[in-house]
Amino acid sequence: MGRHDSSRGFARHNEEFLSAFQRLADCVAICLGHFLASVAYSDPWRTQMTVATLVAVVMFNLVAESRGLYRPWRSDPIRKEVTAALTIWLSVAIVLFLIAFVTKTGATYSRAVTIGWLGATFAGLTVWRLIARVALRYLRVQGRNTRNVAILGVTNISERLCSSLEERPWLGMRFAGMYDDRAAVRHHKFAKAPCELIGGLDALVRDAREGKIDIIYIGLPLRAEERIATALHDLADTTATVYLAADLLTYDLMHARWHQVGDIPLVSIYDSPFNGVAGSLKRVEDIVVGSLILAIISIPLLLIAIGVKLTSPGPVFFRQKRYGLNAKEIRVLKFRSMTVCEDGPVIKQATKDDQRVTAFGRFLRKTSLDELPQFIQVLTGEMSIVGPRPHAVAHNQQYRTLIRGYMLRHKVKPGITGWAQVNGFRGETDTLEKMEKRVRYDLDYIQSWDLIWDLRIIFMTIFGSKKNQGAY
Repeated sequence: MGRHDSSRGFARHNEEFLSAFQRLADCVAICLGHFLASVAYSDPWRTQMTVATLVAVVMFNLVAESRGLYRPWRSDPIRKEVTAALTIWLSVAIVLFLIAFVTKTGATYSRAVTIGWLGATFAGLTVWRLIARVALRYLRVQGRNTRNVAILGVTNISERLCSSLEERPWLGMRFAGMYDDRAAVRHHKFAKAPCELIGGLDALVRDAREGKIDIIYIGLPLRAEERIATALHDLADTTATVYLAADLLTYDLMHARWHQVGDIPLVSIYDSPFNGVAGSLKRVEDIVVGSLILAIISIPLLLIAIGVKLTSPGPVFFRQKRYGLNAKEIRVLKFRSMTVCEDGPVIKQATKDDQRVTAFGRFLRKTSLDELPQFIQVLTGEMSIVGPRPHAVAHNQQYRTLIRGYMLRHKVKPGITGWAQVNGFRGETDTLEKMEKRVRYDLDYIQSWDLIWDLRIIFMTIFGSKKNQGAY
């Protein structure tokens, strides 16, 4: 394996330039967004607008630095980078609104221009990142802006890493080879042709010192603590970036993140995605979107209430015990759609042509209009617009013993709609397999949540082809 060649040096030795370009592009997006909004609404540019723009630029850069926005995103999907940027811009916008409110200067700014600025900057931050990602991927496929990657340890996770690198040339991560001191009989048996074995730890350290290796993944099992410690000690004498690729997937992680207690690093196995900024953003989403929807549906709510009362005897609303966040009991509010109001230790799910469902109730359930009162519980904080649908307490007690990880659904607030529902898994679960699939979709949502995904689910709830599938 030879030394670096000049054809691969485009951005490799210009990390500072790329980092500066990222910051400049964001600044341009914010400034240009404000300017275009003022032009679009024929609002003359004023000193106050200059001040607001400068404050926004400074705040965005400060928050972006603290949130790691300008770190390398080479191995991350584009939606994660875009979501991070948009989340930061939204937080900056909220702070600007608060400043305007406290200083009583809000009247000096056009609401149309302000909203236009918010939207135009959203578009700018997104578009330039998409263009940059496409351009960098093209260059990397052509052999530019690449990194040489090596793996220590011929193990199961090393095979997955090797395959991932080969399948993703656009990452610009060239696989240099594998290194392992152990005898061949102890090596993991690859399912297909194995990656090239170069040598042991000494060879890896030598190649890293000579600049042949840029990134090293340690793929040794966690039980090999002494060997990992030795490798880290020896590799500290190089300038290579080192990652510990511990096979934590064995533990079926749910939104894992690193923590620290004193000087002891910890990784969470089961955790909620809604901690810190993400939790605040999720709550803002619920309040803003929930308030807007409630304002729109206020008249339909009244008409549905009258329809329930006139078409069958009994109360307008029905409240049933469900599990909320962290399995704390809540009482979910719905329009009554049945002739019964079951909330005991045994609850029979609604089935096709169920005689307990009223004629008007069948329409409400088919269209999910019976769930509309739950938007009130979104504003009170008991529920979220998007999240795993809450099941009756009786069903929770039944399925928690049958489905592994079932109770992890309650690491987040229950939702009015969810990823499982827009994929057709709603209504009756007459087989264990159906409930397992629903839970799998719920856990996938929790593991990979981001704001864009929430908006996508809301869109699919309204317009998706599977939105009414399975509802009786």
